Amino acid sequence: MTLPGDDPFYHGPVGWQHAVHGTVLRTRTVPLAPTTVPLPIEATQMLYSTTGQFGEPDATVATLIRPPVTSGPLRLISYQTAYDSLSAGCDPSYALRGGGGGAPQDALIIAGYLTAGFTVVVSDYEGSDLAYGAGRASGTATLDGIRAALQTLGAPDTIPVGMSGFSGGSIATEFAAELAPSYAPELDIIGAAAGGMPVDMADTIDYVDGSPQWALVLPYVMQGAARGFGLDLTPYLSDHGRDIMAQIADHCVSNGPQFPGLHLSDLLRPEYQDYRSIPGFARILTQNRMGSAGTPTAPMLLGAGNVDGIGDGVIVAAGERDLAADYCRRGVSVQYVEYLGLNHLLAGALFVPAAQAFLMARFADAPPDSGCTRLTQ
Repeated sequence: MTLPGDDPFYHGPVGWQHAVHGTVLRTRTVPLAPTTVPLPIEATQMLYSTTGQFGEPDATVATLIRPPVTSGPLRLISYQTAYDSLSAGCDPSYALRGGGGGAPQDALIIAGYLTAGFTVVVSDYEGSDLAYGAGRASGTATLDGIRAALQTLGAPDTIPVGMSGFSGGSIATEFAAELAPSYAPELDIIGAAAGGMPVDMADTIDYVDGSPQWALVLPYVMQGAARGFGLDLTPYLSDHGRDIMAQIADHCVSNGPQFPGLHLSDLLRPEYQDYRSIPGFARILTQNRMGSAGTPTAPMLLGAGNVDGIGDGVIVAAGERDLAADYCRRGVSVQYVEYLGLNHLLAGALFVPAAQAFLMARFADAPPDSGCTRLTQ
């Protein structure tokens, strides 16, 4: 199967940079084979226009999957996978057709929504530059993917939309929820479920630094965020750091090189041992902090694991609780659940059914069960 970088479908036609955000540039029908075994269902892939971290034009792909049996009005779920990638070979649009990445587990989640009668759109929200961790760019790509889906379906903007994502997918989901009122106010986002959220990149970096299991994310998130912000890390890297960055340059976290016990300081030159001193990195930390891009208007479900009194091994639980409380003080209806004793992967397994139940309740017009009184006491 042709990799995205070599596939003409992924490259926009002449003048695409001037298209309105969310414009469908081309479509194609594709078979789905997320476990390499073809499924008896087809999907529509859409190349669409969107924006990068600073509003610059970009184009990326989303996969639109219709349920095999439909009844009642159209209901759309925007599902953000945790593809955590610096390689287009892990793009959801490629993985769902039988390429690499985490498609088997994502296929089960998507199947749950399809079986319940939802139409699902899955965007390559990291964009053409694979800016893993660049929050605003991921959020706008998610919202424009919804716009593209509605355009392809011939549906009005008033169609209700739910959003869901865990871990890396939570970055796109959460920033989309914050940006929707200003960037895509016409969309009817009725609920957003996000779990395992890196609320503050600095907290996550400090938490996993030296970890035997999760230190591997350090070079990925540094390189991905730097791509989104146009920052060349090379002048600040040690020889060892340049070697590691070269090793991961075309991989995703799930199948790339492992670095147990890695310290971020190992990647940096002596004068930049404090990564916050890298020119331009302070802006990355500030703009990537969740809660900084706007206030969601849709009800939220936020979930966090807590296996060691700090967090789930990757994400600091206190940051998620604080974000939930901050949203409450801003008038957002928030359900917050903390999975005590569970690590990142196990918390994700419990979050999946909770997210589906939460979104199904929103589509059923059930009043949200807000936990804001407890969160703000």
